Amino acid sequence: PPARRALVQARAAPTPPGAPSPPAKASRRAVFGAALSATISSLLASPVKGALAAEEGVVEASLPLTSPARLGDLAAAAPGAEVYFGNGCFWGRQHEFVQTERTELGRTDDEVSSLVGYAGGFSAKGKDGKVCYYYGSPDTVYERLGHGEVVRTVLSDASPEKATEDLRAFARTYFANFKKIRGFGMQRLDPQDAGAGYRNMIGVPGGMNSPLMKIIEEENVNGMRLLEGEGNRPNQKPSEDDVFNAVWIYDSDRLPFYPAEVYHQFHDGLGYRFPEEYTVELKKNAMRRGLVKDTGCPEMRERRFAEFESIAS
Repeated sequence: PPARRALVQARAAPTPPGAPSPPAKASRRAVFGAALSATISSLLASPVKGALAAEEGVVEASLPLTSPARLGDLAAAAPGAEVYFGNGCFWGRQHEFVQTERTELGRTDDEVSSLVGYAGGFSAKGKDGKVCYYYGSPDTVYERLGHGEVVRTVLSDASPEKATEDLRAFARTYFANFKKIRGFGMQRLDPQDAGAGYRNMIGVPGGMNSPLMKIIEEENVNGMRLLEGEGNRPNQKPSEDDVFNAVWIYDSDRLPFYPAEVYHQFHDGLGYRFPEEYTVELKKNAMRRGLVKDTGCPEMRERRFAEFESIAS
């Protein structure tokens, strides 16, 4: 498989014209693995996919619209809530959510809230613990700790109605990032990145019992299975794996979001580029206002990274 060194060298070269579609079988894990093998040889190998033996906690696809009786609960829970979404590589997904914030919700660059990071692992690190990418020390690597890649968004605190509108827009964006495979159901857009670290998940305060789940259920137009998750345990075979046509639902209060490294924020997609207005200028804006911060994890220092370091310092 191609090495990550090749990817980094490609990023250091001038941007080629056009934006080609992502390669069908270019696994990002394979891309990163070879160049870093000397430093992460002790890390856990890719988790083995497991078949879902039982479907406790499955939510039926045909669900009623939000009833007036639930509006009080939504009014209390929605404003200012943090919600995270995961389905494959977080690079491209962040761009989707940022575009939703800008174009559908009318947020300015100073109001963009979407960050990439890690969630869904049941660990004792606490909300401020260190969770890193594969080039971190073994006891901090996100997948070893049970986490997967996600994008975290923040709902408006202006009013319950605005917060509900935000969540509905984010949920629509999320479920639009799947494609139907005849006879099997919905598959995410980058199935080549496989394993529990790329599993489909949504985290909301309260999990399956959250009043926010009514909006998620209503926007689940694909009829995907919504499975109640408890989080994967550190350094164990995942109990909640990369399941086809299903989304794990987590309580984000119990399984919080951990921001990813500066390098991963507002990144190009895998095999395709976004405009520098997004990958450079918006990233600098996010750093200046403290949205993107140093996590204490090792950084991949590619071309132009010094520009971001000067802001962080």
